[in-house]
Amino acid sequence: MTLALTQSDFRTHLKKYLDEVNENDETVYVTRSNHRAVAIVSQEKLDWLERLARAKDDSLEYAIARDQLIQRGVLPDDKIVESDDDYWGQFEK
Repeated sequence: MTLALTQSDFRTHLKKYLDEVNENDETVYVTRSNHRAVAIVSQEKLDWLERLARAKDDSLEYAIARDQLIQRGVLPDDKIVESDDDYWGQFEK
């Protein structure tokens, strides 16, 4: 789940929202008057996002980072592919 807050609400309940970020892996968006909004994510989530961005698409590091982000709800899970003759037929030459 994602939380969207005003700057004053975030300031008033700072500990509560930082705990949500760390304990429940929430992303908190804080809107600021006359400024762009900011996003607050846990260090762990940021680390996985950075690993995914740096890794090559077909590498093990990419697969692990992607899996971690799927588990955290940042990325959607992969669609399940039915294993039938039509599916496997696409690989025949």
